[in-house]
Amino acid sequence: MIAIALFAPWITWWPVDQMDMAHRLAGPTAQHWLGTDNFGRDLWTRIALGARISLAISICSVGVAATIGSALGFLAGYFGGWLDLLLMRLADIFLGFPSLLLALGLLAVLGPGWSNTVIALIAAFWAEYARMARAAVLVLRGAEFVTAARAIGGTHAHVLRRAVLPNAVGPVIVLATLGLGTAIVAESGLSFLGFGVPPPAPTWGWSLAYGTRYLRTAPWMASVVGLAIMVTVLGFNLLGDGLRDWLDPRGQTRR
Repeated sequence: MIAIALFAPWITWWPVDQMDMAHRLAGPTAQHWLGTDNFGRDLWTRIALGARISLAISICSVGVAATIGSALGFLAGYFGGWLDLLLMRLADIFLGFPSLLLALGLLAVLGPGWSNTVIALIAAFWAEYARMARAAVLVLRGAEFVTAARAIGGTHAHVLRRAVLPNAVGPVIVLATLGLGTAIVAESGLSFLGFGVPPPAPTWGWSLAYGTRYLRTAPWMASVVGLAIMVTVLGFNLLGDGLRDWLDPRGQTRR
């Protein structure tokens, strides 16, 4: 799916918004591999270019949310005290809202759009990375190598950078990889509900929303878009499982 998104302009042959009303709701043919939608637009083109939007939004939102959340979680877990209490109560407030509902509320205030969708997803996801990073640091804070780094006169920044961060970043990476699939589903759901990136952008959510209106007459419209979402999310979930096994020394086979 990443390759399709990267090479979409070179593996599609129809303009993304070209309408052919004479062949609207046509099934898969040699000219239109996945058929056409209710406006006669090529579904393969819209799915391939829509992958760019979905993947870009998910990578940007998860990347920024993981960076902000893990940084705050590292600080909260390492220093503890009032800083830990303040940051974790703030995270609890965000975690108290369902992520999709929180994103919908923010988009209702900010308005639809690419950047606003990214902001809404960042707000919906950062708290879980903060919690994960804090939990990882709490496990490491009392470790002998961390105590030794402090004993030789290491500053807080040095201890965090050289002793804590390399050993605590693994769970955050795995969570971020799994979160990419969640972000794709959330972005598609926002577009499906009329928020997110507005048309005529070929987002998967809008294509799925159009397809559900023609389930009886043109079931391929919703089926191919749903299959693209499913395959992408499954791929990221399998990647996350693989990274978890690779980064966890207890799960590796000893020889």
